[in-house]
Amino acid sequence: MDTNKIIITIDGWSSCGKSTLAKQLAKELNYAYIDSGAMYRAITLYFLRNHIDWTDNLEVKNALNEITLSFEPNAKTGDSEIFLNDENVEYLIRDLIIADKVSDIAAIAVVRSFAVAQQQLMGTKKGIVMDGRDIGTTVFPTAEIKFFMTADISVRVERRFKEMFEKNPNVILEEVMHNLEMRDYIDSHREVSPLKKAENAIVLDNTNIGMEEQLEIALKLVNQFIG
Repeated sequence: MDTNKIIITIDGWSSCGKSTLAKQLAKELNYAYIDSGAMYRAITLYFLRNHIDWTDNLEVKNALNEITLSFEPNAKTGDSEIFLNDENVEYLIRDLIIADKVSDIAAIAVVRSFAVAQQQLMGTKKGIVMDGRDIGTTVFPTAEIKFFMTADISVRVERRFKEMFEKNPNVILEEVMHNLEMRDYIDSHREVSPLKKAENAIVLDNTNIGMEEQLEIALKLVNQFIG
């Protein structure tokens, strides 16, 4: 283990740019980037494809035994992309139908245990940046640096709408707002590992700042810690 490397966690609300910041930090620091949300989305995709009844605990457990998740770099972009049972599903998991169901499935205790165990294994050698909902509180409670990202709901809806509109011009703003509000509620009210700010997390509110300025702030804090 490289004793100079640390674990950086980034938690926060939907459409706050967690993945963007995590990727940027990982690139600047030459760390591995792990998108925990992609793991839950890939599990959701598997459940939908295979008509898994996620209210049946035994059926969920059996389904999880058939799932293998991994991250591999894109040969052209260098970005880390998720594979579900050796299939690249990075773009399939971004559909709105997945977004509609992922919070429900991510709230299932055995699903979270499955994902958390894999995430913790990925962090054994440190030198990673991982974003999600419970990374700084449950997955890596002893992480050296924790960020918690937030922004006004209206700003987050606008960002999410623009992202979805590029893929589907028929998407409706009200539908995106409803999806975000529901995800916020489910994520913060679930019994297992609810979304909340870790006590020692640094809050990054990007309602009125851009991604470049936010990266500059975060990178400065990380470099100060590493020394």
